[in-house]
Amino acid sequence: MPRVSSSLGHGWPKVVDYGRVTPSTEQPIIPDYAGPNVRGIVPALLGPGRWDTSLPSWMPELVRGADQVVLLVLDGLGWEQLQERRDIAPTLASLAGGPVTTVAPTTTATALSSIATGLTPSEHGLIGYRILLGGEVINVLQWTAAGQDRRRSQPPRDVQRFPAFLGEPVPLVTPIELCFTAFSEGHLRGGRPVGFRATSSMAVAVRDELLAGERFVYAYYGGVDKIAHERGFGDYYDAELRAADRLVADVLEVLPAGAALLVTADHGQVQVGGNIITPSPELLSLVSIQSGEGRFRWLHARRGANEELFAAAVDEFAATGWVMRRDQIIEEGWFGPSVSPPIANRLGDVALVARDPVSYHDPLDGGPFELICRHGSMTPAEVYVPLVAGMRD
Repeated sequence: MPRVSSSLGHGWPKVVDYGRVTPSTEQPIIPDYAGPNVRGIVPALLGPGRWDTSLPSWMPELVRGADQVVLLVLDGLGWEQLQERRDIAPTLASLAGGPVTTVAPTTTATALSSIATGLTPSEHGLIGYRILLGGEVINVLQWTAAGQDRRRSQPPRDVQRFPAFLGEPVPLVTPIELCFTAFSEGHLRGGRPVGFRATSSMAVAVRDELLAGERFVYAYYGGVDKIAHERGFGDYYDAELRAADRLVADVLEVLPAGAALLVTADHGQVQVGGNIITPSPELLSLVSIQSGEGRFRWLHARRGANEELFAAAVDEFAATGWVMRRDQIIEEGWFGPSVSPPIANRLGDVALVARDPVSYHDPLDGGPFELICRHGSMTPAEVYVPLVAGMRD
């Protein structure tokens, strides 16, 4: 399968056309880790050199002259979803910048880890929502397996060994309930938690950190993703996007002179609803376990059944998705330029990567409600996310 290259280029003008810019494709979009990609944001801002001389061309231009930068991650806000609703998100729509690629898979655990560490998924190793560790499948966001906590048997700092933010003690303005979770230890280790209990407090906390002299502040908001999962696209989603847009306006309002707000996301969304595809009993007889998630499902083959499983998966799922061997995905660089054997062992043998608005069912991968919008796959709606910036007027 050929690599699909984006027609978007590596350099953004200060103001871009906010139309539908993602290419129409029947092939998965492979992240551009060496170009405009979320994993490059933190190294560009905190790495060697000055912001005004060493930023990549795909970074919004006004960041170059900023004295301080706030990086705000709006979980689940894809570029396509934003463009389709510009009228209800006027603040976001007014910001300068454009779309960049996120990582593979397009899932929160992997993408937030890449944003914070500046590493590709193959480097930091949190390479999916549910990954194989120590012979069992661990939910990375919850750090559990079979409903049981695994912080002791799989210490987060051993599973993901790299510090966040290039080792800088960056202020982390996040919901207080996320500050000391195992996943936060795994992907934000070394940062300084600044928890907030109400969304209205985020802008105040950001302001206080900037006034205290912090040059870089990280902030995270998860409402867009939650509502998309629970309610799908529609009135509830639009109401949430309006609220997120007001939050962006609130942060802009408290920025000191010379400070810039940089907004991005970890992934976009696809509305799946009840389009759930359950593997046949015949195919499941070839599977030992499943991992990943509904739109990027890994099938782990029973001993000696790899080729038979791949052929069966092609027969069942090629009409709705890309059926891929693990080795092919690694060779094509979906997770980064190279994948070490220990990280590769966290993956399955055959991947079901949804092309259509469907989800592949695993009875062990569930929650308290059925998800309406989902993500994880490599379609334009899921891969392209905003990287836009603004300063206070």
